[in-house]
Amino acid sequence: MTLQQIPGPELAAPPVDGDQTGRARGHDRMRVRVRGVPWGVWIFGGLAVALVLLGAVGPYLVGDVTTNVMSRRMLSPGSGGHLLGTDGQGRDVLARVVAGARPSMISALLPVAVAGIVGGGLGIGAGLAPRRVHALVMRTLDVLYAFPAVLLAIAIAAALGPGTTTTVISLSVVLVPPLARITEAETIRLTGMDFMAAARASGAGPVAIAGRQVLPNVAPALLVYATSLVGLALVFAGGMSFLGLGVAPPQPEWGQMIAEQRQNMYTAPMTALVPAIVIFLASLVFNQLGDALRDLLDVRREGR
Repeated sequence: MTLQQIPGPELAAPPVDGDQTGRARGHDRMRVRVRGVPWGVWIFGGLAVALVLLGAVGPYLVGDVTTNVMSRRMLSPGSGGHLLGTDGQGRDVLARVVAGARPSMISALLPVAVAGIVGGGLGIGAGLAPRRVHALVMRTLDVLYAFPAVLLAIAIAAALGPGTTTTVISLSVVLVPPLARITEAETIRLTGMDFMAAARASGAGPVAIAGRQVLPNVAPALLVYATSLVGLALVFAGGMSFLGLGVAPPQPEWGQMIAEQRQNMYTAPMTALVPAIVIFLASLVFNQLGDALRDLLDVRREGR
């Protein structure tokens, strides 16, 4: 998966202040949307919420998952009350997967949130700025965008040292350019519309236009793209932990668990396969949620 732009939905212009008819139409459109929520939003949205909640409460559900118990090492799934068996240090695999959800979710969600705020602000600012400022901002971001995302994240993490904070910083830097580009493209598309001309004619300043006219219209495209990037960030974070640039053992993290147990792949494959499968499934959930949100927020469907 690469950092390619997802086509942004054609967003409807907001009604001009005082246009009660426009507001009524907007409310009617929203009610129709809510009634027609795609099934994927409910299913994958519920799974995404479950993953977030697992990250929030997971460590409290399983207790200590770092102590080695060599007397029960490498138990097969189902043995001794361990549903997924134990790893090479005698620790319950399922308990470590549950506890590892917190750093994994933090490493995936927080960079996307930070990059969405920073990239969205830069994209809107560049789209509304004079041509020279626009070129300066976007060409600077293109320098970062030109680097392979994985290599750039690894380089930043290697310079800062391992840890969850390092993972968040490095992935945030990597994700800012694509989010800024899609926001800038949507902003430029909006600048030629009638409601933007009406806002400028009414004397609204750049900040008011950005906050009241542009942001509500670019937010759906930004949300869709950012949601799809959570899965990519989860894979990147797992890869960085696998290389020793994320959470340090014995604290569990899905990518770090794969690295720690890779030497047991032939004797006890479940110890490494389980966290790998969890990363794949969690990434799939957020990718599918992004697709479902795109179907929900794409207002072109209203004209069909």
